[in-house]
Amino acid sequence: MVFTATHVQWTVVRSEIEALTLEFTWIKEFNPQFNVMFKDDKSYPYLAVTMGERYPRVHVTRQAKRAGTRYYGPYTQVWAIRETIDLLSRIYPVRTCTPGVFQRAKAQKRACLLAHIDKCSAPCIGAISEEDHRQLAQNYCDFMEGKTGPIVRELKERMKESAAHLDFETAAKARDDLKAIENVLEKNVVVLDDGTDADVFALVADELDAAVHVFFVRGGRIRGTRGWVIDRVDGADEQVLMARLLEQVYSQLPPSDPSTPTRREKVKKKSVDDIAHTPTSAIPHEVFVSIEPDNKQMIASWLSEVRGASVRIHVPSRGPKAQLMETVRENARQALELHQTKRAGDLTVRSQALEELAENLGLDAAPLRIECYDISHTMGTHQVGSMVVFEDGAPRKDAYRTFNIRGTDGNGTPDDTSAMDEVLRRRFSRLLAEEAGVAGEDDEGVAFESGPIDSLTGKPRRFSYRPDLVVVDGGLPQVNAARTALDDLGVDIPLVGLAKRLEEVWIPGDEFPMIFPRGSSALHLLQYLRDESHRFAITKHRKRRTKALTRSVLDAIEGVGPARQSALLTRFGSVKKLREASVDEVASVPGIGSVLAQSILEALNPQSEHA
Repeated sequence: MVFTATHVQWTVVRSEIEALTLEFTWIKEFNPQFNVMFKDDKSYPYLAVTMGERYPRVHVTRQAKRAGTRYYGPYTQVWAIRETIDLLSRIYPVRTCTPGVFQRAKAQKRACLLAHIDKCSAPCIGAISEEDHRQLAQNYCDFMEGKTGPIVRELKERMKESAAHLDFETAAKARDDLKAIENVLEKNVVVLDDGTDADVFALVADELDAAVHVFFVRGGRIRGTRGWVIDRVDGADEQVLMARLLEQVYSQLPPSDPSTPTRREKVKKKSVDDIAHTPTSAIPHEVFVSIEPDNKQMIASWLSEVRGASVRIHVPSRGPKAQLMETVRENARQALELHQTKRAGDLTVRSQALEELAENLGLDAAPLRIECYDISHTMGTHQVGSMVVFEDGAPRKDAYRTFNIRGTDGNGTPDDTSAMDEVLRRRFSRLLAEEAGVAGEDDEGVAFESGPIDSLTGKPRRFSYRPDLVVVDGGLPQVNAARTALDDLGVDIPLVGLAKRLEEVWIPGDEFPMIFPRGSSALHLLQYLRDESHRFAITKHRKRRTKALTRSVLDAIEGVGPARQSALLTRFGSVKKLREASVDEVASVPGIGSVLAQSILEALNPQSEHA
């Protein structure tokens, strides 16, 4: 950014809050290149009830709030609001038409189609009085504010009474209205029993992309969700990303509703249903985040000023709020994985990435087969190397391989570079051996070349394919170690390393790394390779470590294999109880005779004798 700027200007304002507000306004107006852009250009839709009009109406809006209108939301999809309006219009047929349509119907004394299907009370033609229609709109608002108990009880009583008087048409209408209410309520599941108003933000990021997700909780119910995927164009850390997310989201929201209930008014309410859907400000009292944002106090002060009441930003650490945060985080995690999968599955993008890679690295042709290597261990123990293979820019999982690192003494190597050296020597020694073995002469002296297919099994040989590019996870030390191993074997294959911290691409012998543009397809492909090799290595490492940690003392007893161990543990439940058993009890286990039972107990109890 510093190198591309031609000049710098600044504007002086009275406070940090004013500076923040001005910054948001200019970001939205000028769309600067170096600001993280959350890929959504719309403001939040709300369900609005115009109680300030003579005949209130229900409609969807994205505009700033107006006095005399009650707002419910925010929602994340317009269809969700329209579905709610459609369901509730069966119970509360409040007008939904625009002022122009209303005046035209009034002049023509002709109601619209909604009136004929009982989804509008038709105040335009005087089918309902002004007072009754206003009461209908008030009941609509009461329902949206969570006061569902009275209407549910009334409908149930009406249904029972109508059925008792054999008025089945009215009973069926009440039943259908109850079903409509249930459908609305099902979309607003209680997640916080204390009726909290909060927005819950979670962020999951890798080196090039980040996914963020938010749940809007009102009165303890999830009223909507929203998600974004962003490109980390400037390499900002997660604290800065979270701050930018909050800044952009809340700069889009309309100002607070002056009718927002006070904390004391909320305390008076009886239940979660009483406070669910209560008219709230666009900015709630609490904002939960997965990681504390940069400039947290300044952002909280700005939000408090916009809201007109205090706003608390914090990371939930335990209880239902922490569980809800984990749910939001999982949504963000899946969104990021889906984004990366879609990008990797796009043939055009893959082809572009391979062409960019060839151009940036000076290769003669696009690297159609790429192998990536990584090392995983815990404090130097249970070392595992991984080899993942991409062909045509996509994973070839049946060609993945892992290597248990042996070292000189069979217990592993002292560091990652030695481990990488061993993995590459073993892999490419096999390549050379298989290449040497696939060409020759048959019994009659006729030359043949069988290719990388095993003539005995008919299957591809495991290491016969020569990669067009080798990638190692790490910086210059790992790259140089890998280059030395390949040179010693006489293998001439292009090689690069990808360092995780700054996504630097290292080439053997170069003093400085190569920096790819952060949005380039080639860098995304290298990152995908590196992350996949890391995932594969750590998965194998964890299995190896778990197996070592769960090894039973029975493994050391001669004659007791996995099947007999399973039978003994099934019978006695634990080694401790087995140790306390008698010879006859152990011998009664299928597959265990008296002689072996005696040997088992002697091995488990070397200080005692068993009869």
